[in-house]
Amino acid sequence: MKQTLILASSSEFRRQLLQKLLIPFNSISPKIDETALDGEKPHQTALRLAQEKAKKIGAEYPHALVIGCDQVATLDGEQLGKPGNHNNATKQLQTMRGREVTFHSALCLYNAATGNMQAEVVPYLVRFRELTNEQIESYLTKEQPYQCAGSAKSEGLGIALIERMIGEDPNALIGLPLIKLITMLQNEGVSAI
Repeated sequence: MKQTLILASSSEFRRQLLQKLLIPFNSISPKIDETALDGEKPHQTALRLAQEKAKKIGAEYPHALVIGCDQVATLDGEQLGKPGNHNNATKQLQTMRGREVTFHSALCLYNAATGNMQAEVVPYLVRFRELTNEQIESYLTKEQPYQCAGSAKSEGLGIALIERMIGEDPNALIGLPLIKLITMLQNEGVSAI
């Protein structure tokens, strides 16, 4: 029996990325608490949450291959959460201007039928431009990225905030590292080509 592939995410951008592979899949929001644990390092938070999301959906669909993903942004080792509102987003972007932020994109592929789990964190480094307060205000008014880690939606107008990006997979910045995912899927006998 061919396994159903499920993306454990409500993100439209992650769905769009996964569609590039032309593999049929369903998308289901796992609805979990995304709060970091005390003493947890940013990459550990991202990895734990990606695994929890995949396991939660896997428990509901015991014959599925489930993709869990999560992203944590950090500046000087401190987590930058989702701002939630305009004022918090303004403060985040003012702090980030002219500086480097690391986005820790965790990916997990969980075979609910066998219990096999592959998981990895793919870092992506972003250097932000020296933004004026007016540029930050203009961006936030147009994009309203209040549910994005670090207030920067690079798949949209947020690309204008960025001076330079360094990483293995540009898809990791959007939150779904496709290069690693292709390898994980191949390990489960699923090929994109």
